[in-house]
Amino acid sequence: MEGPYPSKQVIEEAAKRIAPFVHHTPVLSSSSINTLHGMDLFFKCENFQKIGAFKYRGATNAVLSLSNEEKKNGVATHSSGNHAQAVALAAKINNIKAYIVMPETSSSVKINAVRGYGAEVILCAPNQQAREGTVDEIIKKTGATLIHPYNNYSIIAGQATAAKELIEEIKNLDIIMTPVGGGGLLSGSALSAHYFSPQTTVIAGEPANADDAYRSLQKGEIVPENPPSTIADGLLTSLGDKTFDIIKKHVKEIVTVSEEEIIAAMRLVWERMKIIIEPSSAVPLAAAIKSKERFKGKRIGIIISGGNVDLSKLPF
Repeated sequence: MEGPYPSKQVIEEAAKRIAPFVHHTPVLSSSSINTLHGMDLFFKCENFQKIGAFKYRGATNAVLSLSNEEKKNGVATHSSGNHAQAVALAAKINNIKAYIVMPETSSSVKINAVRGYGAEVILCAPNQQAREGTVDEIIKKTGATLIHPYNNYSIIAGQATAAKELIEEIKNLDIIMTPVGGGGLLSGSALSAHYFSPQTTVIAGEPANADDAYRSLQKGEIVPENPPSTIADGLLTSLGDKTFDIIKKHVKEIVTVSEEEIIAAMRLVWERMKIIIEPSSAVPLAAAIKSKERFKGKRIGIIISGGNVDLSKLPF
């Protein structure tokens, strides 16, 4: 196994393990977007994944990887949205109890969705300390197993399967781009590229208003996030030590983008491709467009991370 993190074999096993439960999502392209920006873009549409986001891959792999002993008292996690729904559904399908800690500021749509999958929702103050503290209390009380939203090798291996599928379907990609928040999708995608398509470079997009990953990569150590304020609400978390370790070794660079650039990229996809993507998903496209002089003529795979949008709060 290369390094302490998921090997090629571990990612291949994760792909087999989750295959009966997850959607093999389509890869779409738009000739009008390609012509407009002079690149060949291939969009891996995880907005069509169950629960509307790639997070279902990691959650399913993590739940299915637990021993019977670990499953006995259920699973616990903290998340404001997509990971919460992913763990709730993965637990339901496996008849396991799920305790989900959510900030009290989470949208009622997301809270209701998590409850709809049969999980017990515990609300807490909207900060990292409260989230982690509340989960610790629940684990002490119930004996549930923690499934961390991103700093967990089973989660990372599960998220890696999206890029693995993309690489198998679209040959000779020059670049794969993903958004980065906690780094689960980015680190998994970087490992898949490293193992299955070593000539492919991995680059992330990140909101300039939540640029802890960019600053951490520049500095070579994790820099804590200033209070982030971005429309890309799926990217508010800081990196974990496990994700950062992989990103440092296997991600070439992180390109930061403004709120205006994120909204313009999101709008472009809605208008030209007729698909719903959330703001976080538009970040790598915004980064590609910002770098288009450099990327001219390149074959670029972009992982559309999700499509869970509050339609009453559209930015356009």
